[in-house]
Amino acid sequence: MAGTTAAQRPPEPDWPAMTDEDLSAYRDAENRFRASEAARAFTGQPDPGATTEWRHVALDGRELPVRVYRPAPVHDVEDTDGTDRTAETDRTDRTAETDRTDLTAQTALPLVLHVHGGGFVGTAVQCDWVNSHLAARLPALVVSVEHRLLAPDSPLSAAVDDGWDVLQHVMRHAAQWGVDPARTVVFGESCGALITALTAIRARETGLRLRAQVLVNPAVDVTGTMFDYTSVAEHASGPGLAEPQLRLFQRLAVPPGTDARALSPLYADSLEELPPALVVVPTRDAVADHGRRYAERLEEAGTSVRLTEYPGAIHGFLSLPGVVPQAEAARTEILAFLRASLAESGDGTASR
Repeated sequence: MAGTTAAQRPPEPDWPAMTDEDLSAYRDAENRFRASEAARAFTGQPDPGATTEWRHVALDGRELPVRVYRPAPVHDVEDTDGTDRTAETDRTDRTAETDRTDLTAQTALPLVLHVHGGGFVGTAVQCDWVNSHLAARLPALVVSVEHRLLAPDSPLSAAVDDGWDVLQHVMRHAAQWGVDPARTVVFGESCGALITALTAIRARETGLRLRAQVLVNPAVDVTGTMFDYTSVAEHASGPGLAEPQLRLFQRLAVPPGTDARALSPLYADSLEELPPALVVVPTRDAVADHGRRYAERLEEAGTSVRLTEYPGAIHGFLSLPGVVPQAEAARTEILAFLRASLAESGDGTASR
């Protein structure tokens, strides 16, 4: 778990020449920066309408940190400039505040299980901007999984288990967490979107019903065809995610002897009867075609899917609102999609 003290961002490493020791040092330095106040200029300020805390989840044989966002009481909410949000005139926000008042007065909130991106580097803290906003405005309890990062001794399968195990744990202990397990959605970014997509598939296989899945700049193919996409060639050296990083990601994710297809949602045997999906694709992204193709496969399987592209946006843009203007529009779309999904009753009709 990254700290929150001020930190300086490390220089871009030489990805092809990176050793295991280099990776460990770079990851520690980069995550210290992402969790620092200095990084807020890039990653955005948390919504003051939500409280944030670290908790630890006791899982089978391990304990895992999770970052928890909960809607704050409306009367305690002020904007960062000191303005009382209850005085805002925007009708959508005022409606959201009313919804939050009603729901926080109850014991059970909807659950958003979030998985951050990064693969071999990343922390839930980098997603405070979007997750605190969802907690405050849906409103909902957002649990962001500080999953194990890719390393020589920690392959992708470990991170996939972390996402799935935390979801099961929170739903099994719904009363203690204050959530309604019948109103659960999953949301992930980049490698976290891969984990989220596999979580949705696991949930279907075990009879666990999810209301929706949100996949932002998903990387959904870690097999030998991972690089056989036009977007990889077009953005091999682009900002946000370059081909050398992808190759390191694949090497760590699927060590020799691993069944890469089992960790690639794109190659799942069936994508039928999955929860409705919102697939968000930034166009200046090496894995843009991963998201496009996955949306096609979902549609072919009869799963409800909406594919939205953000022209000019780079990989990881949703966690960079201070750099990429499209992050605001994407956050608004995700909020609306999840609000509509959670408003439906268990049989798919609108609840009263």
